[in-house]
Amino acid sequence: MNIMLFIFGVIVVIAILLVIVFNRFVKNKNLVKDAWSNIDVALKRRYDLIPNLIETVKGYAAHEKTTLENVINARNAAMSVPSDDISGQIKAESQLQQSLRSIFALGEAYPDLKANQNFLDLQQKLNEIEVNLERSRRYYNGTVRENNTYGESMPGVLFAGMFGYKHFDYFEADEAERKNVNVSFN
Repeated sequence: MNIMLFIFGVIVVIAILLVIVFNRFVKNKNLVKDAWSNIDVALKRRYDLIPNLIETVKGYAAHEKTTLENVINARNAAMSVPSDDISGQIKAESQLQQSLRSIFALGEAYPDLKANQNFLDLQQKLNEIEVNLERSRRYYNGTVRENNTYGESMPGVLFAGMFGYKHFDYFEADEAERKNVNVSFN
């Protein structure tokens, strides 16, 4: 009888452990998805702002067609990445961020543009979005760290395959983002 109670106790403990581990995997995955949705909202706001920015710059820097086209192409590429492809979205956003820097470098080269109230308003809105994105990226990277650490350490690693653990990529600056933008007006 004591052996039966012991076996029953061991089974209950294992079942409780499995439920706890499973729930932690679900919680971590949902936190990452929630954090990514915060980034996604800010990205959509940025996408909506970019055409207005391009139109404002066009009037002052019409001969900078290549720079403007690069921003438009980067925006379209970023918008075309499926929202559930986080890695693809991160790469596309790096390209867009790089091209946006060149737009603001144009503002430095064209004093009339730099003084334009519409340009200044759009630049301010974009800066607010970027600050929001930075916060969202930090939160996202924190949830990714928590998820990945749990899935790669004990006891999570023992059950990762069984419970469909997914490793997520961090939202980091790529090499192009770490370099200064060089804008030439030859």
